[in-house]
Amino acid sequence: MDYKKNYAIVLAGGKGSRMESDIPKQYINIDGYPVLYYSLKAFEDFDAVTGVILVTIADDIEYCRREMVNKYNFTKVKTIVAGGAERYDSVCNALDTIIEDNSLVFIHDGARACIDKDTLAKLYSDACRYRNAVAAVTSKDTIRLSDDNKTSVSTPPRDKVWIIQTPQVFNTGEIKKAYNKMKASGMCTGITDDAMVMERFGNEKIHLTESSYTNIKVTTPDDLYVAENILKNRKKNKNSC
Repeated sequence: MDYKKNYAIVLAGGKGSRMESDIPKQYINIDGYPVLYYSLKAFEDFDAVTGVILVTIADDIEYCRREMVNKYNFTKVKTIVAGGAERYDSVCNALDTIIEDNSLVFIHDGARACIDKDTLAKLYSDACRYRNAVAAVTSKDTIRLSDDNKTSVSTPPRDKVWIIQTPQVFNTGEIKKAYNKMKASGMCTGITDDAMVMERFGNEKIHLTESSYTNIKVTTPDDLYVAENILKNRKKNKNSC
């Protein structure tokens, strides 16, 4: 099924305590532009998305409007909303602004600056087919599960272990219903992403769409270095074509 209107929620309300910087991670420059710029730019250039909702802390709304949306002419950003105490609160605030339930919504961490158009296209295609699609990559490393004493108790098969990323794409009406059920239940503990909300409170199985290992989340100073190299190489390859 194709959808005429689709939205992206870009979450940019983190304080970045692990970044060891006075500047929130989403505003730190990478190759001349803020981290958040790249996430917004990806959706600005992706034709299937018709509108973007930017989520930030209340005190940064005017800054984002001036220094992100207006400065870089991100015409798809129609709304900037204040985030909540937890990630899921921020997503709920953004979902409340979307009127069209018969649409797709891409929910994305603004700190994932290296999201690429090929991944967005695959996610859109899969979401049209399966009604949801979650960016993910198989684990390169062996994963061990432990008990509370840090003793290994099991080792899942590596080819069955997926590292979950964003964007996570859902039918807007379905993810709204799942979030509303979660809020009504009060059972929010341990919820770390939107796919978990759909799994626990929705009616759909989650489809994993193979993403890229370059789609990292910029969280630490080391991540900044890696992301900068990814983006510089991407620009270099584009210019050489």
